Amino acid sequence: MNELVSRVAENVGIAPDVAEKAIGMMLGFLQREADDGAVARMIEAIPGAPELVAQFNGEGSGGGGLLGGLMASFGGGVMALGQQLMSQGLGMGEITGLAKETMAVAREHAGDEVVDTVVASVPGLSQFV
Repeated sequence: MNELVSRVAENVGIAPDVAEKAIGMMLGFLQREADDGAVARMIEAIPGAPELVAQFNGEGSGGGGLLGGLMASFGGGVMALGQQLMSQGLGMGEITGLAKETMAVAREHAGDEVVDTVVASVPGLSQFV
């Protein structure tokens, strides 16, 4: 288990396997939605992050039934991600904690400027991090 997964699991209070999957899903979402250059630099800078994205990027994406489709049609990228994470058993407090902790680790490895660019490039993300 890598540093990112350990920190998120411990600080957010979720099981390591749930943290691992949730981080991979969140980073995969960012890879699809955020500024390409900045998110690539951020993911590459975090030890173990590229592997998590490769493993869990497809989890929960697509489909989502009628509600998922509606959320996507209203520009609810972040909301759709939240719904996917809730389907993994996470509550809003845990999702916010996951986002904050992941971005804190990202800042340590990739720097504030890269992370700020990623956050600013995804509508609605700043309210969670």
